[in-house]
Amino acid sequence: MNDDGAITSKHMQDEYNLQLEVSDSKEDRNETYQPQEDWLPITQSRRGNSWTATFHLLSSGIGIQTLSLPLAFVYLGWFWGIMCLIGAFVWQLYTIGLLVSLHESVPGTRLSRYLQLSMAAFGVKLGKVLAIFPVMYLSGGTCVMFIITGGGTMKQFYQLLCGDCSSKHPLTTTEWFLVFVCVAILVSLFCPNLHSVSLVSFLGAIMAVGYCTILWVVFVAKGKVDDGFVYDQSEAVTTESGRVRSIFNALGIIAVAFRGHNVVLEIQGTMPSTPNRTSSKFMLKAVVASYLIIAMCFFPLAIVGYWAFGNKVPANGGMLSAISTTLNYHTSKSVLGLIYMQIIISCVTAFQIYSMVVYDNLERAYTTKARHECSKFIRAGIRIFFGGLTFFISVAFPFLPSLALITGGISLHLTFGYPSLMWIAIKRPPMKSLRWWFNLTLGCLGTALSVLIVVGAIWNLVCRGLDANFFHPH
Repeated sequence: MNDDGAITSKHMQDEYNLQLEVSDSKEDRNETYQPQEDWLPITQSRRGNSWTATFHLLSSGIGIQTLSLPLAFVYLGWFWGIMCLIGAFVWQLYTIGLLVSLHESVPGTRLSRYLQLSMAAFGVKLGKVLAIFPVMYLSGGTCVMFIITGGGTMKQFYQLLCGDCSSKHPLTTTEWFLVFVCVAILVSLFCPNLHSVSLVSFLGAIMAVGYCTILWVVFVAKGKVDDGFVYDQSEAVTTESGRVRSIFNALGIIAVAFRGHNVVLEIQGTMPSTPNRTSSKFMLKAVVASYLIIAMCFFPLAIVGYWAFGNKVPANGGMLSAISTTLNYHTSKSVLGLIYMQIIISCVTAFQIYSMVVYDNLERAYTTKARHECSKFIRAGIRIFFGGLTFFISVAFPFLPSLALITGGISLHLTFGYPSLMWIAIKRPPMKSLRWWFNLTLGCLGTALSVLIVVGAIWNLVCRGLDANFFHPH
């Protein structure tokens, strides 16, 4: 029974779950019980609501990549920068709406995972091929980025607070990565399922909105950082090939800034659903509320950041680099410390959401073979294993943020391409109808955009080179 007095079911049919026959009384009624949904972190609790979904969407949707948006304006200029940002925002908002509508597109079935939706749309074999690697890769890779960003910010925060004392017995960057991983995994041990992360996501949402807002407010209050910059994008890149390359990179920066589509269905899966009030109604409220707030973070930060720095926006790290360099001489320690602290907390909380997708897949593999729920010991072991694996990758490849457009572009079709194609495959609108052509065009453009961004990032990497400091985090 939910808060509205409606009877809800936690055992809605999922054709991809392990089906176990129950005892004689139920066998006589030809019923099957699918307990695996109750065992897994994504769907173990369906007590979510619009508020908790909003917190999850904000925490997972606003990240450190937002601070690079002003850099896209350096290469695109005012007009095209704003137009591309608006276009990407509307596009990804439309694809989120498609995902929400497809969650219960099959009567009696809840597709609570991106992988399940892909298999329902393209078939079990092709759906797994198209989705399982991008989903797992994006979730795990995002967690690695959190470790590198959060651990590095922890180091800067400590140096800011301690000053001279930090030079006596300093921790290495690798040790700060380890501190971050330990904190993140410790939090995950107290959050057995996605719904239990709600309070953590609430804190993360406040922190993410907080540092974005503080940054653009500080830029407005302090004014332009340097009078020697210009707003002409032709000054940033002089050669024709360089301009083409920079446009690809700018489009990639904007596109990668919008993340979280690979966890939208999982977040919706934490909500109750009845024939009278489906989870889509609750989820759409959360999407509208959260993305209104996200727009209030993205657009002011991108526009004001470019206004304050012009073509002097740091190429590596965007506003995050500006925080520790230029702003260090224009802002008090307390404000900088607050920004660092908010970034750290935001990374720790978002880590919980993205890692839950990996935990869910690993626990599904275990329960399918063992035919019983994971014990607390097994569940803790899975989380510690994942933490150790991501820590190793972050130490082995500490330069991954420099490859953000390549790593992000590879899975970009999950956001801009696949949802439209899956909608066509499941809803089957009249062929060559207006909506059929519209979604087919978006699906093809989203896939092509992913390819172009990866090509542009590789092209840029070949021209500029890469400081591949394997196992030596700076």
